[in-house]
Amino acid sequence: MTKRINVYSLEPAAYKALRGVEDYTRSSQLPVLLRELIKIRASQINGCAYCIDMHTQEAIKLGETPRRIFALSAWKESPLFSDEERAVLQLTEEVTFISSHGVSDATYNGVLKFYNENELAQILMQIVVINSWNRIAVSTNQIFEPQK
Repeated sequence: MTKRINVYSLEPAAYKALRGVEDYTRSSQLPVLLRELIKIRASQINGCAYCIDMHTQEAIKLGETPRRIFALSAWKESPLFSDEERAVLQLTEEVTFISSHGVSDATYNGVLKFYNENELAQILMQIVVINSWNRIAVSTNQIFEPQK
């Protein structure tokens, strides 16, 4: 991979603004492991190795099982995820692929079966911010250092 610009050093104000949204999501009522599942799944879809690595490590540190992380890319076929998680993962996929079909009423209402409107807003912001980080990392070839 060729070296590309470092948005963070070139535009620190932009980084600070996006970091503010990230900080907001961290202070939300959403369970921390649910937030990490959102981050990992969106990063898988977007092909962001940097974010997949970062968030799988974080999820494991917080108590997520490697088995569930391994199954996350096939969550629809896996019995390892709750109905609440499935609703959020479906929303994560539809928002991440927003240009394909938008977000269906069934998916939107499916999340509202388990979460109130404020929590739905928090879920949406988590999905939006990880997609933003993914797009920056992928378009600038941001790399991670493999653990030895």
